[in-house]
Amino acid sequence: MSIIQDFLRYNRQMILPEIGDEGQEKLKKAKVLVIGAGGLGCPILQYIATAGVGSIGIVDFDKIEIHNLHRQILYTEDQIGLPKATTAKATIEKLNPLIEVQAFEEKLTVKNASRIITDFDIVVDGSDNFSTRYLVNDTCVTLGKTLVYGSILGFEGQIAVFNHQGSKNLRDLFPEPPNPKDVPNCSFNGVLGTLPGMIGSMMAHETLKLIIGLPSLKNELVLYKTLDWNFVKLNF
Repeated sequence: MSIIQDFLRYNRQMILPEIGDEGQEKLKKAKVLVIGAGGLGCPILQYIATAGVGSIGIVDFDKIEIHNLHRQILYTEDQIGLPKATTAKATIEKLNPLIEVQAFEEKLTVKNASRIITDFDIVVDGSDNFSTRYLVNDTCVTLGKTLVYGSILGFEGQIAVFNHQGSKNLRDLFPEPPNPKDVPNCSFNGVLGTLPGMIGSMMAHETLKLIIGLPSLKNELVLYKTLDWNFVKLNF
């Protein structure tokens, strides 16, 4: 019955010669941890869940607020005040009841990062601050985990893959985090809701490629400027 369910649900991607039965089986066995269930995390979670990633973890300690709703598309107004991690878990389980989802309703810290990350194959970082990004990166390096990285600002976004099969990590690109006071964020500078949707979808796409074994970013940073549709890929 499982084979029939898989085919009925996933056949439009399974008919791609690059995916097929073997690729779908890889997705089914994959374990992916998503850091943050906000603007980036919402589309990441939707697309890796509906593609059939078999085990998904969600880390987020925030609660849903009304100003989240224009871009954090897993949530609705009647869910304001509820925890993002458990609410996102319930939603994506409805999107795909064939997968397993685990919610970590806690802030990622030095004390719990290794415990949370260790059981997953790939970590996708949709966090919105540099302290978390560097903590995630350093933990992935220590544990030997592949990291899919993304960030947004204004009308621009960037993605990269770190620490995959010997590739470089975040500190090879940016050795130290900037002073938080010098870094603008969405709370003060704003963001159009479609931007995290685009960058999050790109991060999900790259995650699926990594799992299946398709060509993926290696020591490359993608810069995407959406005001003029300027797409640049830089080597580092």
